[in-house]
Amino acid sequence: MAHAPENTLEAFALALRLGSNGLETDAWTTSDGHVVLDHDGVVRKMARNRPISSLRLAELPSHIPTLDALFEKCGTDFDLSIDIKDEQSFARAAETARNSGFDESRMWLCHYSSSVVISQRPLVPNVRLVDSTRLSRIKEGLEMRCAKLFANGIDCLNMHHTDWTGGSTTLVHKFGMYAFGWDCQFDYVLSTAFRMGLDAVFSDHVDTMVETYEKEIGYVPRT
Repeated sequence: MAHAPENTLEAFALALRLGSNGLETDAWTTSDGHVVLDHDGVVRKMARNRPISSLRLAELPSHIPTLDALFEKCGTDFDLSIDIKDEQSFARAAETARNSGFDESRMWLCHYSSSVVISQRPLVPNVRLVDSTRLSRIKEGLEMRCAKLFANGIDCLNMHHTDWTGGSTTLVHKFGMYAFGWDCQFDYVLSTAFRMGLDAVFSDHVDTMVETYEKEIGYVPRT
């Protein structure tokens, strides 16, 4: 979103042109079953805010794209992380990916509740599932959380970059899971994230992210 309005097709396409090999978005499902990409999930209509889940696709503003439109615009050769906002969007997003020819193993569906993520594992067996949280919310401790996630087939733990250390990254990897870090907006933050061994970073500044990755790792894996 540093280069174009967030959650728009133009922003997604630009991110790929700038060198990102993955995209991140937020998803809601309309009342007629379409997965759409929007952060807040509300639309201003008739002088009041209406939740996207209560509206049909035809009632949404034209700047809110569908997940289908994302694949039509950008193709399918990238990883896609989706912050799921309503639980029905788990299955709907997986179905849309499958119907669009997108490799479901490259789709990472994130939710802030570990119990919700775990409950979805039998329902969406082919996608990657991500517990997206903060360290302060993991009351049982990081090792216990990792053990629970691993036992239930969850693929990844995603936390704010300030929650990670080299030790916690190593712990997550020992459980066979991936470690993701979000809000990595500056070169020094990105450098630290790469050196800690995070498997993916989320940044609004794709140019800075790619340049820092090339500096720290030496190359950018093109997909």
